[in-house]
Amino acid sequence: MKVAVVGATGLVGSVMLKVLEEKNFPVSELIPVASEKSVGNKIQFNQQDYVIHSMQQAIDKKPHIALFSAGGSVSLEWAPKFAAVGCFVIDNSSAWRMDETKKLIVPEVNAHVLTTNDKIIANPNCSTIQMVLVLQPLHLKYKIKRVVVSTYQSVTGTGVKAVQQMENERNGIVGEMAYKYQIDKNAIPQIDVFLENGYTKEEMKMVKETKKIMGDDSINVTATCVRIPTTGGHSESVNIEFENDFDLQEVHDILTNTAGVILQNDIANFEYPMPLFADGKDDVFVGRIRRDESQPNSLNLWIVADNLRKGAATNTVQIAEYLLGKGLIG
Repeated sequence: MKVAVVGATGLVGSVMLKVLEEKNFPVSELIPVASEKSVGNKIQFNQQDYVIHSMQQAIDKKPHIALFSAGGSVSLEWAPKFAAVGCFVIDNSSAWRMDETKKLIVPEVNAHVLTTNDKIIANPNCSTIQMVLVLQPLHLKYKIKRVVVSTYQSVTGTGVKAVQQMENERNGIVGEMAYKYQIDKNAIPQIDVFLENGYTKEEMKMVKETKKIMGDDSINVTATCVRIPTTGGHSESVNIEFENDFDLQEVHDILTNTAGVILQNDIANFEYPMPLFADGKDDVFVGRIRRDESQPNSLNLWIVADNLRKGAATNTVQIAEYLLGKGLIG
């Protein structure tokens, strides 16, 4: 099993390598790929050194799977070239997510739609992944009408440059800025660029991707996405309006039995999800579950997940595991 990791030296790429190791994914040959300036350098994987390849060098090796985390423009140019040699590309950028010919996959929700013909598979936005994992089982039971979500997103979602900005500000160092404003001791209500409707691209990703992954355009979604000075994961305050009423204990039971979800909802002992404890974990944590007393059939809850793991690298590897487990990779 030849596996290429495109963007291997980046924040998400390095976590992909870590997840592949942890899951003992059957890699017979690793093909790390990075920018031209890194080609020829070495990285470690499973206690072995591997030389970093260029894009074309990697394609020439005809990998079975390529995990992409190198940005949208790179994916648009190179993913089809990998696919042309029979490689399954699982892409972590936004390049292919809303392409009608490409599947947008969260394995626990909709991996069953994948076939051998899906050579380019899109990995959803990190904030969307953790939300739909909680929404899907509740939708199947009670039918969701509307979702109102506010996110509190880690600087790691922007990348190394943003983490460095926060650390510099905390240490009184003047350095390169990933954001227009200071992020330490601040909250920035803008993630990605603003669109004509006044929403950001990140907010509209959550709207459109949720409908596509859950396969239901009738679900109304509205989002506000905020960057905050944390690491360890993204947090989301989610208000859900259902068509049918629900029982709170039944909601607890449903989420307790949902693969990939861990219930942390013991307020008597101050147990609720936080980035501090989600850091480095693959699960999605949900808590602060309570009935919305302002309108019928509505629920409030709080969702936290490590955006570099389940929100990116882990979900990508899980898609690869599904392809392998179902015998879709020759």
